[in-house]
Amino acid sequence: MSLYQDLILDHYRNPRNAGTLPHPTGSADAINLSCGDKLHMDIALKNDKILDIRFSGSGCAISLAAASLLTEHVKGKTAHEALGLEPKHILEILGITLSTNRLKCGLLSLETLKKALAINTK
Repeated sequence: MSLYQDLILDHYRNPRNAGTLPHPTGSADAINLSCGDKLHMDIALKNDKILDIRFSGSGCAISLAAASLLTEHVKGKTAHEALGLEPKHILEILGITLSTNRLKCGLLSLETLKKALAINTK
């Protein structure tokens, strides 16, 4: 098993930033209709900085590990920096090549994050 596969399994089994925030400044939900993965994300922003972020949901190892890795990556960054993330950045964070079918799983957390930030930054 590769180092990246181990990383994904570790984040799937022991997700970082899992749960909800009691008083988020932004929240969003997203569903991958092709497989049924579901994510909810809460964000606490102050002065455009992501102070805290949590996610919950159900899905495959790729979607939940990607959410865990993404929340670690954006904590402490500005909303502007997080909104600037592109799919290629998520694939770099994951460290593996995803098939066309799994690409939506890997990018679900980015979609959820951008929804939560868009609602809060308008």
